[in-house]
Amino acid sequence: MRMYDIILKKRANVPLTDEEIRFVIDGYVKGDIPDYQVSALLMTIVFNGMSARELGTLTLAMAQSGHMVDLSSIDGITVDKHSTGGVGDKTTLIIGPLVAACGGKVAKMSGRGLGHTGGTIDKMESIPNLKVSLEQDDFINQVNRIGLAVIGQSEGLAPADKKLYALRDVTGTVDSIPLIASSVMSKKLASGAQAILLDVKVGSGAFMKTLDDARALAKAMVDIGNENGRSVKAVLTDMDRPLGHAIGNALEIREVIDTLKGHGPQDLTHECVIMAAHMLVLSHLCDYETALSRVQDALDSGEALERLRLMIEAQGGNIHVINDESLLAIGKFTYDVTAPQDGYITHMNTEQCGIASVMLGAGRTVKDGPIDYSAGIVMHKKTGDPVICGESIATLYASDESLIPNAAKTYVEAITFGTTAPTVVDTILDIVE
Repeated sequence: MRMYDIILKKRANVPLTDEEIRFVIDGYVKGDIPDYQVSALLMTIVFNGMSARELGTLTLAMAQSGHMVDLSSIDGITVDKHSTGGVGDKTTLIIGPLVAACGGKVAKMSGRGLGHTGGTIDKMESIPNLKVSLEQDDFINQVNRIGLAVIGQSEGLAPADKKLYALRDVTGTVDSIPLIASSVMSKKLASGAQAILLDVKVGSGAFMKTLDDARALAKAMVDIGNENGRSVKAVLTDMDRPLGHAIGNALEIREVIDTLKGHGPQDLTHECVIMAAHMLVLSHLCDYETALSRVQDALDSGEALERLRLMIEAQGGNIHVINDESLLAIGKFTYDVTAPQDGYITHMNTEQCGIASVMLGAGRTVKDGPIDYSAGIVMHKKTGDPVICGESIATLYASDESLIPNAAKTYVEAITFGTTAPTVVDTILDIVE
């Protein structure tokens, strides 16, 4: 078998066999196939796509290139949730406790943030002393005991994806739906969960800017799951405005706790309740209507909040953050962004809002770069809200005062004002299964 022949075959739009696909991934990870040949193959995939079978095989080969997590000793169906990344997206830390409180088993490996999107692990590390790495046995025991564990991704997870992504980044092959789908799902397959809910973001703060592109990505990822014996469903959610009111790590943890106490932002609460219900269905615990009712009960009763407390305790964090938000540090320097006119906020460039938060220190500009857990933005007004000239629409927080002016300028430029109230869509846009 020769890589040259495989490139020509895919260039001619002839489907590759499972053996050919595994040959490529194994050879590239071992160093037997050079970058330039893999780059050529990636470009043929950009132009010609892949069938569901090809994509399923490619993704599994990528997952099997490293450590495959075995969760079979967890009692019940393990369910995971993955978001394609957004601004103010702290849903994992609300949904996980909701699902666990209803009898689900959430075994979740999360990533860190880069660019304008925040990572779940970064948010968790703003809780004093919380551990985000566990030995596998401890991870499994915790899920069995309290129904929930969220940790950072292992370095050994899907090394083929790491190599391929670095190559895609410099060869103009990043924005290909099959390659995006295989990248995301390779880590999900390697993480071991039997059921996966995908939260595919759409809009100005998302990688997928249009509903059609988001549907195509969701369909590709669902197909990969089905090809590999996983139950997968995708929820398409709006990211044309930030989710909730808080952007930034400690600020978002405060909002997580507020939401689980029953007084979080309506858009965030709504989205989390619906996604948690779908995860219960994927776990084969009940039908959707029953799931909705159970999730709402878990929220209203405080049982979900208790699951968050148990997770924080199990992972060594300070449980007193639940009732004392002052333990979650926020930047000592603040600045109020004010409305320049009467009227309405008609649109938010969500990516720019996220970048403003990064400029305050709340996110990374390079991999493994420093992060200020206390920095961020609290939005008082969002798309559709009426505003009065001079009133505060957002408060910026920073521990370095010199960062505020440029961040404030970026945030103001992200907001569009008008005299007519815009139509505000539901945060749940579609379901793909």
